[in-house]
Amino acid sequence: MASRASDDIERAHLRDPAARSFTIHRRRPPASLRPWLRRYWIPVWDVPEGERAEQRVLQFPVCLAITTPAYSRFVGPNPGLSTTVLEGRSWGFGVMFAPAAGAVLHGGGLRELAGSHRELEGVTALAGLTAPLRELMAQGPDEDEVHAACCALVEERIAGLGPPGKEDLLIDAIVEEVENDPALCEVGQLCERFGLGERALQRLTARRLGLTPAWLIRRRRLHEAADGLRGDEDLAALAARLGYADQSHFTHDVRTATGSTPGELARRWREG
Repeated sequence: MASRASDDIERAHLRDPAARSFTIHRRRPPASLRPWLRRYWIPVWDVPEGERAEQRVLQFPVCLAITTPAYSRFVGPNPGLSTTVLEGRSWGFGVMFAPAAGAVLHGGGLRELAGSHRELEGVTALAGLTAPLRELMAQGPDEDEVHAACCALVEERIAGLGPPGKEDLLIDAIVEEVENDPALCEVGQLCERFGLGERALQRLTARRLGLTPAWLIRRRRLHEAADGLRGDEDLAALAARLGYADQSHFTHDVRTATGSTPGELARRWREG
């Protein structure tokens, strides 16, 4: 059975600290499937009538599957800011795949799917999951036993992918290296670590992720920035720690990605 996950991706979620209308449950897959699966997230919300709760997320370089009573989708990597509006009372069952899984499940390169989605039932390995997931979640969207049963349905399908190949392991390793090493700030460093030329690395990430190596580094820095802005660190010091030449470049990147300046985000979180 999958175990509960610590909420170590919360920094990507630009949630309003005052929001109390939703809960997000998280679970991890078994270790044997982690080359294909990262985690599950299960939002349950109850938004007062006439109100809307906007969820903004700086997504990771992975594909997702999300099933709700209203839709069931396979979602490509989002190069921008993912925005979802919650209304009324409902739930979602979400799967975050590992970087390697997206192109395998999609059946081809991810360039055309980046920033877009397709119906989950159109993904061969996942077809037929929508109805049983909805039936289970309707029994109790906050219940741990329901979550475990839904995860088991997904894991049975993903186990059918078999062991990852050499390129699958490589793309997982490249993304992990970027995400976990704050000192990695240049594409050339990534090329050196994996013995790849820059053009070869560009082609690999374009095909397997629908993204560029520079995007991977920039997104990691934005995740670090969002995490740092929740604390008391001076903005200029945070910009310097993240490797920005000056605070204006830092402000530009954050505002371009989120629609808010670092100062606006910091005030929102510190006052929430």
